[in-house]
Amino acid sequence: MGIQDIIEGKRQWRAHLARVKALPPDYQIVYKELQKYLFKVGPVDLPDGPLLTGIVDFFEEGVAAGKGVLELIGDDVAAFADELIKDTPTYADLYQESVKRAR
Repeated sequence: MGIQDIIEGKRQWRAHLARVKALPPDYQIVYKELQKYLFKVGPVDLPDGPLLTGIVDFFEEGVAAGKGVLELIGDDVAAFADELIKDTPTYADLYQESVKRAR
């Protein structure tokens, strides 16, 4: 990874955050909670994958349709996040596998 890759990554992340800041306040709150939860759970492809961008796309469509954020995802933010990553390997999964192999 060269310096140009790092700069481009930062540029993309800032553009992503600008899209989040353009959302209504209730959407921003839910997005930040989703992001915090996903960073804790740790899907392996979260940094490079399309998940966070897809959430922002989904939220922007909800705003355009005039829907509230809880109309889109339901009342349980964690359950929504779990559903998004149900088939995605997480760092917790990798750790459990390594513990099983170490026995």
